[in-house]
Amino acid sequence: MTSIRPLVERHAAAIYFILTFALSWGCMAVMIRPHGFPLTTEQSDAVGPLLYVGMLLGPSVAGLLLTGLVDGKAGYRELLGRLTKWRVGIRWYAAALLGAPLLATSVLLALSLFSPEFTPALLTVDDKAGFLVMGVGVGLMVGVFEEMGWTGFVVPRMRRRYGVRATGLIVGLLWGAWHFPPFWETTSFSGALPLAVLLVRLFAWLPPFRVLMVWVHDQTGSLSVTMLMHASLVFATLTIPSMSLSGVNLLIWLTAWGAALWVVVAAVTK
Repeated sequence: MTSIRPLVERHAAAIYFILTFALSWGCMAVMIRPHGFPLTTEQSDAVGPLLYVGMLLGPSVAGLLLTGLVDGKAGYRELLGRLTKWRVGIRWYAAALLGAPLLATSVLLALSLFSPEFTPALLTVDDKAGFLVMGVGVGLMVGVFEEMGWTGFVVPRMRRRYGVRATGLIVGLLWGAWHFPPFWETTSFSGALPLAVLLVRLFAWLPPFRVLMVWVHDQTGSLSVTMLMHASLVFATLTIPSMSLSGVNLLIWLTAWGAALWVVVAAVTK
């Protein structure tokens, strides 16, 4: 173990990324092997929740395992300290919890001036309470499991070498690529438009939001606030845009959403 630790410590970030992809995609591959990939809509409805749980294990397990291997008990104490750091000021909670939903709603309302298809889902869905509870529940689960690894382990190590924007961009691009299995559809490579939709799903909005999460973590030192920020992003993407968006309109929404996030990045980070 002592001979392995220096090697792992020198290449901790790269090993984290490799292990995260291997664990997440490996779990998904085992679960979907009987069905084939990509899944049809019916198969996704049947096994989808288990697939996402399996995928979420990658970042958290990789982060916790490497924390112990590289830093031992001191690493876990430092991680726990960031996880339990709650006193960071109300403005950071406001930014973490409200930023993504308010920005997404603003972009969709602007787009809805040109087409009613962009009307935010929360304004049209019947069971608003159930919709909100679902968004909050899924958001919290995803935020906790993912950020235990992304921000819990790899972001602080990347920050030793790179600035906020560079760290966020590198992690964000890999974070986007990590989402390939759930965003890949049976038609994704059937033409220019489906491929463009896949690419913007992966890389238009995830990298800029990761930059913002790196910035918030830098400013607060709080892993828990970053988890809440991730949860708000999941909430916003699940409950605010209409699930009926497809084709060109979906491409327009994702591109506009990503562009708006980059504007915020330019405004608040250095």
